[in-house]
Amino acid sequence: MWGGSTSSDSTRVRSIPIRSGQCKAFLSQFKQQSLPACKPVLTPAWVIAIHLLLGFVFIPIGLVTLHASRGVLEIVDRYDADCVPEEFKGNKVSYIKDTSVPKNCTRILKVHKYMKAPIYIYYQLDNYYQNHRRYVKSRSDQQLLHGLKYNDTSSCKPEESNNGLPIVPCGLIAWSLFNDTYTFIHGTAELRVNRKNIAWKSDRDHKFGKHVYPFNFQNGTLIGGGKLDPNIPLGDQEDLIVWMRTSALPSFRKIYGRIEEDLEADDVIVVHLMNNYNTYSFGGKKKLVISTSSWLGGRNDFLGVAYIFVGSSAVILSLVFLLLHVKNPR
Repeated sequence: MWGGSTSSDSTRVRSIPIRSGQCKAFLSQFKQQSLPACKPVLTPAWVIAIHLLLGFVFIPIGLVTLHASRGVLEIVDRYDADCVPEEFKGNKVSYIKDTSVPKNCTRILKVHKYMKAPIYIYYQLDNYYQNHRRYVKSRSDQQLLHGLKYNDTSSCKPEESNNGLPIVPCGLIAWSLFNDTYTFIHGTAELRVNRKNIAWKSDRDHKFGKHVYPFNFQNGTLIGGGKLDPNIPLGDQEDLIVWMRTSALPSFRKIYGRIEEDLEADDVIVVHLMNNYNTYSFGGKKKLVISTSSWLGGRNDFLGVAYIFVGSSAVILSLVFLLLHVKNPR
């Protein structure tokens, strides 16, 4: 047994230099970049075929995507300028800040094609920079989730506290909550607008507390936007949840609600709205959007146009390479 063990040990000892040599050879090949690898040779035929294949794949995808986007029906109505009384046309800021002046306005919308439910209602804001660094940082995610139990709200400046008391929810984003309202009349009856489940489920369940209630909100001398019901927890105030998901672009839409009945062609919708939100101070625009949806979502031609552009470019390049190859073959 002892002799066998020695023989085995010596075998192991003798095998070490072999493995060490293999390792050195591998490292040498790695450093010299001479390891076995697949090195395809891009001949003119391969290059032309690959570009043609990309074109034949991308162009149909782009056409299908663009067709789905164009199938979405939209009614877009800009109302911020028309809803200002004539005597305030020259000074819109004073109109929007004067609480004694009524802000109600009536708009008439016509349905040009049949719109199948659900029909989504959005408000659109232009020239509104929600992506500004100081604006985006002015919030407290921990406070939104835990309420007054969380005391460190220094990130909410300048809307951190009022009269020595904390503000819930704090920060400029919540303070500037959009507060225009819309009522839709179809014929002689009011259209029911479903305003539930308009926010992301992950936001409702994990980012806004179900036992956190607004406190000392919009009680200062300068009112920014909408007020919140102090008897409803933040997790159920979906207008706020939608607004708090800030936009990356200065022109954006946010969902207001859903109409869950079909609208026929040539139907007339009367919209009674409250023009409360101040976009006049910074030259912003407000629009009401009523839209259907497709399997891709709302209307957006960018994706389809991008696919078609890339596919067409690939086909054109393949033809150029083909002509060059015919003129100067390898």
